[in-house]
Amino acid sequence: MTLLLIVLLPLLGTLVPLIGIRAGRTYCAWLTALLPAVALGITLYLAPLVFSGNVPQFFLPWIPQLDLHLALRLDGLSLLFVLLILGIGLLIILYARYYLSEQDSMGRFYAYLMLFMTSMLGIVTSNNLLLLWFFWELTSLSSFLLIGFWSHQSDARKGARMALTVTGAGGLSLLAGFLLLGQIVGTMDLSVVLQSGDQVRSSPYYLYALVLILLGAFTKSAQFPFQFWLPKAMAAPTPVSAYLHSATMVKAGVFLLARMFPVLAGTDLWFYFVALTGLVTLLYGAYFALLKQDLKGVLAFSTISHLGLITMLFGLNSPMAAVAGVFHIINHATFKASLFMAAGIVDHECGTRDIRKLNGLWRYMPYTTALATIAAASMAGVPLLNGFLSKEMFLSESLDAHMLGGLSWLIPALATLGSVLSAAYSLRFIHDVFFNGEPKNLPKKPHEPPRYMRLPIEILILLCIVVGLFPSSTVSGLLNAAVTAVVPAGYEPEIDLAIWHGFNLPLLMSAIALGGGILVYALRHYIYNFHRQFRSQDPNVIFEASTQAIVRVAQQAIDRFENGSLQRYMFWLLLTALGFSAYGLIESPRLSGNLPAQSIDWAVAVGAGMLCLSGLATVFFHRRRLISLIMLSVVGMLVSLAFARFSAPDLALTQLAVEVVTMILLMLALFFLPQKTPKESSGRRIMRDVLLAGAFGGVVASLNYAVLTRPLQSISSFFLENSVPGGGGHNVVNVILVDFRGFDTLGEITVLGIAGLAIFKLLNRLKLFMPSSDMEGRPWSPERFPAILASMAQSLLPLALLVSVFIFLRGHNLPGGGFIAGLVAAATLILLYMARGVEWAQQRLDFQFQPIAVAGVLIATLTGLGSWVFGYPFLTSAFGHFHIPLIGDVELATALLFDLGVYLTVVGATLMILANLGKVTTPHRPSKEKR
Repeated sequence: MTLLLIVLLPLLGTLVPLIGIRAGRTYCAWLTALLPAVALGITLYLAPLVFSGNVPQFFLPWIPQLDLHLALRLDGLSLLFVLLILGIGLLIILYARYYLSEQDSMGRFYAYLMLFMTSMLGIVTSNNLLLLWFFWELTSLSSFLLIGFWSHQSDARKGARMALTVTGAGGLSLLAGFLLLGQIVGTMDLSVVLQSGDQVRSSPYYLYALVLILLGAFTKSAQFPFQFWLPKAMAAPTPVSAYLHSATMVKAGVFLLARMFPVLAGTDLWFYFVALTGLVTLLYGAYFALLKQDLKGVLAFSTISHLGLITMLFGLNSPMAAVAGVFHIINHATFKASLFMAAGIVDHECGTRDIRKLNGLWRYMPYTTALATIAAASMAGVPLLNGFLSKEMFLSESLDAHMLGGLSWLIPALATLGSVLSAAYSLRFIHDVFFNGEPKNLPKKPHEPPRYMRLPIEILILLCIVVGLFPSSTVSGLLNAAVTAVVPAGYEPEIDLAIWHGFNLPLLMSAIALGGGILVYALRHYIYNFHRQFRSQDPNVIFEASTQAIVRVAQQAIDRFENGSLQRYMFWLLLTALGFSAYGLIESPRLSGNLPAQSIDWAVAVGAGMLCLSGLATVFFHRRRLISLIMLSVVGMLVSLAFARFSAPDLALTQLAVEVVTMILLMLALFFLPQKTPKESSGRRIMRDVLLAGAFGGVVASLNYAVLTRPLQSISSFFLENSVPGGGGHNVVNVILVDFRGFDTLGEITVLGIAGLAIFKLLNRLKLFMPSSDMEGRPWSPERFPAILASMAQSLLPLALLVSVFIFLRGHNLPGGGFIAGLVAAATLILLYMARGVEWAQQRLDFQFQPIAVAGVLIATLTGLGSWVFGYPFLTSAFGHFHIPLIGDVELATALLFDLGVYLTVVGATLMILANLGKVTTPHRPSKEKR
C-alpha cells in the first residue's frame, strides 16, 4: 500500500491547485507541492530497501481476463526515475510560481502538471505491461494539455497536436508490441517478462515485437525520423519544457529501452536498430542546435542530441554501455532542467528568446550567468562536472563497438564528432547570450529574477558540481541499484566512478571534443553559410500539409459515400452484409445439415404469414403514414409473440415495451414531418431495391436454415448451470445482464444516459413549426387533450407503476428486470404527458429527469465498486437468503441495486427524450395578409 501512495498522492494532487488557487498564488504553489513532497518522502523511506536488493511490490486484481492488474514495483531503475520525476517536479512547481503571469491560470497549470507527474510515475513503477501502456498514453494526453496550455497561441495548439499525433501513434505501436510480447511469454506480468529474455529472443515473433516496441520508444524520445515534434513543443511555457524534456516525457522512451534491455537486447538487430538510430539522432540534433537562433530551440535540439546519445549507449549491447546510459540519464536531467529554467529567466526578464538580441547579459544578470555557465559546461563535458563523467564513459564504450566489422571505427569517430558539436553549441549558448557585446532592442530591461525563481537552478547546479567532484560517494549506490535492474543477472559490470582514469584514448577524445568545439564555434559562420544553401523545411508546415492532405482525402471519401441519402447508406450496408453472408454459404459444401428440420404447427405458420404481410403492408402504405405505422406495430407485436412462443419471455416483454415506446416516439416525430412526401423513386431504383432485398432475404433465410439443421455448441449451458450458484437467480437472462455481463450493461446504460442528455439539450430550446391543418386543408381539432384519453391515462398510471415495480422486483428469478420495468414506467408517464399535455404534467410531476438518469448510472457504478471493498473483482454480486418479519424468507442480491441503476437510467433517459419532444412546437399563426 505504501508503494501505491507514490502514484496515488500526485493523482489526488490534481484537485489541490484547483481548490487552493483561491488562497492565492503562493499558497497554491505550496499546497500543490505538498502531496508530491510526501510521495518523495515515501520514496526515500523505501530507498534503503531497494539498495539492499529488495523490490517492493503492490498488487491489486483488476481485470483478470485481460491479465490487467494494478501491479507496481520499485526496483533500482524505478527508484532512479521516481526520484527524478518527484524531485525535479517539486523544483518546477516552485519555479512556475514566479514564471507564470497573473493572466495565466495557475490552478489549471498545476492540475495538468500533477496529472502528467502521475502518468510518469505510473510508467516507471508499473509491473504489468498493459498498465504501463495505460500510463504511457496518459502521458501523451497530459503533455498535450501542457504543451497547448497557451491555447490562444497558434504555435502552442499546433505543437500540442503534433506531439499528440506522433506519440499517440507510437503508443498504438507499443500496445501491439506489448500484446505480442505477452503472447510470447504467456503473461503480462513484467517481473516474469524481465526473466524471459532468452525465450523472447529465440521466438520467431521477436523481430515484430522488437520493431513495434522500438517505434513506441523512438516516437516518445524524439529519435530520428520522429524528432520533428519535440522542437515544436517549445511553444509550451518554459516550466513545461524544463520538466518534459529533462526528467519526464522524452525520458519515457529511454526508460523503456532500459526496462526492456534484459528482454530485447543482445542481438544484432537490437544493435542496428537502436545504436545506429541513436547515432544518427545524436548528430542530427547537435548540428541543428548549433544553427538555431531561438534560445529554447537550441536546448530542444540539444535534448534530441543527448537522447540520441543515451539511445546509442543502450544499443551497443554492452552492460557497461547500459551503465553509461543510465548515468547520463541522471546527469542530463540535472543540467538540462537548469538550462531550460535559465532560458526561461532570460525570456521572463528580457522579453525575448532571440539570441541575436541577447548579448552581454552578464552585466545585468551576473548570478544567472554563472549558473547557466556551469550548466552549459556540464552539458559540454567539461571536467569536474557530472556531464564529463558520463560523456567520457560514452566515448570509451564507443571504442568497444565492433558490430560494423571493418567500419567499426566510424562509431567512435562519429561519437567524437557529436561531442565536438555538443561543446560548440554549449559555448554558443553562453557566449552569444551572456557575453559577445551589448543587448539589442530588448522589449524589457534585463535584471536578476526573484530569489526563489533561481533556487531550483541553484539546487541542480549544486548537484552537477557535487556529482562531478565526488561521483563515487554521491550516486554510486543509486547507479548500482539501477544497473542491477537493467543488466541481466550475472552480467553486472564493476562500476568505477572516478574523475581520473589516467591518460587514455577516451580522455584524448574528450580533449578533442572540447578543443574541436571551440574551433567549430569560432568558425561557425562557415557552417551557417553552408547551411543557407539548402531550403529550410519547417516541420510544422510539412505536418500541417500532410494533415490537410489526409483530411481532403477523407472528405472526398465522405462526400462519395455520405451524401445525405438514406437509401445509399442502406444499400452499401446491406450489400456488404450480403457479400459476407453469401461468401460463407458458398464455401459450405451443402445447405442442409444432419439435423432434421423443426416441425411447423398452424400457429407458427399463421404468425409467420401475418408477419410477412405486415412487413409488406408497411412498405406498400408508406405514403399513408398512420396506416404504415399501425402495420409496423403489428410487426413488433408478432415478433414479441414469436419470442414468447419459443420460450424467451424476457425478450418478449422487452420487445413489447420497446415497441410501445418506439411507437410513441414515431407518432410524435411523424407530426413534424412534411405533409407531402417527395416524388417516388424511379422504376429502375425500385427494381434495384427489390433485387437487393430479395437477395438479402434469401441469403439470410438460407443461413438460418443452415444453422438450424446443424449441431450448435452454445455457451448457454454454462449460464444455465451457473445462474443460481454464481448469480443467485433463476432468471438466466437477468443474471447475465446484471452479473455475468454486468460490465456490458453498465456501458450500455452509460451510453443511454449520455444520449438522453444530448437529445435533451438539443430539444431544450428548439422550436419547430406546428402545422394548423392537415395536407388537405382540414384544421386540427381544437380539443388537444381528449377527456377519455386523459381519464384513462390517470387511471392507468398507479396500476402501471405498480406493475413496473412488480416486474422490477421479480426480475432476478422470473421474467422481468430493471430494463423492462423502466420501459413500462416510462411508457405510462409518457401516456400521461400525451393525454394531459406537458405543462399540466410538469406542474404535477415536479421533478427533473436528468438527475434520475445520472443517479441510475451512479448507483450501478457504485454497486460495482462496492465489490472492491470486499476484495472481489469489479461488479461481483453477492446474494443470500434472509428472514424478514411479516414477509418471510426471501432471497436478496446486490444485483438488485445494479438493476435499480438500470431502471432509473431507462426511466430518466426515455422521459428526457420523449417528454421534451412535446415542448418543441410553436403554434402556427396566420399572417396579417390572410387575416
